[in-house]
Amino acid sequence: MRKFDLSDKDNFFDSKTRSCIVFEILKRTKCKAKYSMGITSLLGSGVYTAAYPLHDGAIEESAEPNDRKLLYEEWANYSVFFKYQPIGLVRKYFGEKIGLYFAWLGLYTQMLIPASLVGVIVFLYGCATVDDNIPSMEICDPKNNITMCPLCDRVCSYWKLSTACGTARASHLFDNPATVFFSIFMALWAAMFMEHWKRRQMRLNYEWDLTGFEDEEEALKDHPRAEYEFRVMQKSLKKDKKSPLKMEKLTCSDRLPAYMTNIVMMLLMIGVTFAIVFGVILYRISTKAALYMSSSPTTRSHVQLTVKTTAAIINLVVILILDEVYGAVARWLTVLEAPKTEKNFEERLIFKTFILKFFNAFSPIIYIAFFRGRLVGRPGRYLYVFESYRMEECSDGSCLMELCIQLSITMLGKQLIQNNLFEIGIPKLKKLIRYIRSEQGAFQEEERQKKLRRYETDHFLEPFGGLTPEYMEMIIQFGFVTLFVASFPLAPLFALLNNIIEIRLDAKKFVTELRRPVAARAKDIGIWYDILRGVAKVAVIINAFVISFTSDFIPRMVYLYMYSPDGSLHGFVNHTLSYFNVSHFEHGKETMDPMPYGYAVEVCRYKDYREPPWSPTPYEISKEFWAVLAVRLAFVIVFQNVVMLMNDIVDWLIPDIPKDISQQIHNEKILLVELFMKQEQGMINIPERGTSSSIKETHRRSHNNNNSTPTPPFSKEQPNGTNNF
Repeated sequence: MRKFDLSDKDNFFDSKTRSCIVFEILKRTKCKAKYSMGITSLLGSGVYTAAYPLHDGAIEESAEPNDRKLLYEEWANYSVFFKYQPIGLVRKYFGEKIGLYFAWLGLYTQMLIPASLVGVIVFLYGCATVDDNIPSMEICDPKNNITMCPLCDRVCSYWKLSTACGTARASHLFDNPATVFFSIFMALWAAMFMEHWKRRQMRLNYEWDLTGFEDEEEALKDHPRAEYEFRVMQKSLKKDKKSPLKMEKLTCSDRLPAYMTNIVMMLLMIGVTFAIVFGVILYRISTKAALYMSSSPTTRSHVQLTVKTTAAIINLVVILILDEVYGAVARWLTVLEAPKTEKNFEERLIFKTFILKFFNAFSPIIYIAFFRGRLVGRPGRYLYVFESYRMEECSDGSCLMELCIQLSITMLGKQLIQNNLFEIGIPKLKKLIRYIRSEQGAFQEEERQKKLRRYETDHFLEPFGGLTPEYMEMIIQFGFVTLFVASFPLAPLFALLNNIIEIRLDAKKFVTELRRPVAARAKDIGIWYDILRGVAKVAVIINAFVISFTSDFIPRMVYLYMYSPDGSLHGFVNHTLSYFNVSHFEHGKETMDPMPYGYAVEVCRYKDYREPPWSPTPYEISKEFWAVLAVRLAFVIVFQNVVMLMNDIVDWLIPDIPKDISQQIHNEKILLVELFMKQEQGMINIPERGTSSSIKETHRRSHNNNNSTPTPPFSKEQPNGTNNF
C-alpha cells in the first residue's frame, strides 16, 4: 500500500469503481437463507425489489459539479451534436462495456458519411440521366401504342404502357448502371468499417488498460444470475427431504421443457410473420380489384400508387407492433431457460431477438424483391390463391420501384417512430406511472412533501435493461443500409441523419431516464461483431440477386450485346414484352370492358420471354429467357466471388492492431521483463564471485536496452479520453 497515494481516501476510487466493489461484496455475502447467497438471490426471491448504483448527483444548473452533470452538458445535449463524444468520460461513469457501445456507434456514424455522399451522387446521376434513358423514353412515348393485358380478372381492363411513364422514370433513379458500382462500393465499405472498428477497439483496449483482460477469466468469476439461483433453490428444497444436503445445479433434463417451448415458440413466431406477409398480399390483391371497380376515374388512375403506399404503411405498423411483441417473447423464452451467468443470458437473448426481428423487418422486403411477379403464371393460365385471388404482378414490369417504396417507408418509419419517439417516450411514461404508484402507496402525505433522497429519486427512473435493444436497432439499420442498397442508394444518408440524433438521444436516456447500471468491463462488443460480419457477407449475396433478378440491368445488357440491331437500347421494351391472343383467356376470367379505347383489342402484351400465339409452340418459354437466366446466374457468381475477394484483400491490407499501439505493447513487455530481472537481482544472495559478475553484466545490458527504448511504459488516459463522433 506504500506505493499508492492515500492522502485523499474519500476520492481514491471514483464512483464507478466504488459501486463495482460494493456490488461484488453484496454478491458474495452469504444470506441467512439456507440455499442462497448474495444480493442476487434476495432479488430473485423478491426480498428486495431493486439494487442499483446511485447517480453522482443532480443535473440542474444549480447543482454542484459532478460527472453526471458534465455528461449532460457535454454529451447528452442536442446542441452539441456536432462535437465528438467524450468517450473517456462515458467509460469513467458507466464502465467499459457501455463506453465501447458508444465508441462503436460513433465510428459507425462517421463511416456513414462517405457512404452517404456516394449514395447521393448515385441518386443525382440517375436524376441527371433520366431524360436520356432510352427504355423509359420508349415507355413514355404514346406513339408506341402498346396495349398491356389486364392486371386483374374481370374488373381490370386493358391499359396503355405509356401510363406507367412516371413509374418508369422514377425507377431509373434507382435502377441505373451506377447502382452496380454502388453495391460494390458498399460491400467494400462494410469491410472497411469492420477493419476500422477492430483497430479502434484495439486502441481503446490499450488506452483503457484492457490488453491483459480476458473474457474467459471474467466468465469464471461471473456470479450466477438471481433467477438461476432461485430455480436451484426451488430444486434443492424439493430434494431436501429425500436426500442429504448437497450442491445442486440445473441439468439438461431440468431445462428440457424450456428448450422445447423455445423451439415451438420460435417457429410459431416466424410462422406468424410469414402469415402477416401473406395477409398483406391478399390485402393488395383485393384492394386493387375493389379500386378498379370504382366509378371515379381519379381513383382508378391512382390504384397502383394507393395500393403500394397503403400496403407499405400496414407493413410498417405491423413491424412496429411485432417488434415489441417479439422482444418480450424473446426475453420470456430466455428467462424460461434460466441461463446460469449474465453472459450466457445475454448471448441467448441476442440470438432469439435477432432472428425474430430480422424476419419481422425483412420478410416483406424479401418477398417484393425476389418473389412478387415471379409466381404469376401467364395470361390464360394465371396462378391463383384460394382459387379466386390471382397472384399479383408488377404493373410496369419491374418491382424495383415498389421495393424502394417499401424499404424507404419501413426504414424511415422505424427510425422516426420506434428508435426515437418510443425510445424516449416509453421510459418517461413508465417513470410517471412508477411515481404515481409510489405516491398512492408507500409514501404518506407528510413524507411526500420532504425532499427525496438520491436513492428515492433514482428509483423512479427506468431500470437498465442491457445494451441489447440499443445494438439491435443499429444492427437492423445496418441491414437496411447494406442488404438492399442496390435498390435504395439513399439509405446511408437517412441512417446518418438518424444516428446524429440517435447518439444524443441514447446519451440523454442513459444520463437522465435510466438508473445507473453496474459498470461492467469488456474488451470488445462480443457477439454483435460476428452478427455484423454475417450481415455484411449476406449483403453481398442479396445485392447480387437484386441487381441480377429484381432490376433490369442484366436484361438490358443481354439485349445490348446480343439482340440489339444497332448496339443501343432502342427496342429493348418491345423485346421484353410477349404477345397474347385475348381470345385465349379462360372463360369467366376475361375483362368486362373489352373495348376501353373504342375498338376491340385482339392482342395484348405482358412482360415475359415467351413464344407468341402464332408460334408452333405458343406461350412456351423462349430461348431469350434461358439466355437471360444464364447471364443472371453467371453475374451472381462472378459478383459474389469478386466482391468477397476484394473484401479479403481489404482485410489483409489493413492490420488489426495500429502500428504505434503494437510497438508500445511490445516495448512495455520488454520493460516488464527487465523489471522482473532487476527485482530478482535484488532478492538473490550472491554466494560466488563468478555468479556476481554474471548478474552485474546482465543488469548492465538490461540498463542499456532500457535507455534505447523510445516509448514510455504507460498509457495516459485523459479526463475526456478518446473522442469519437
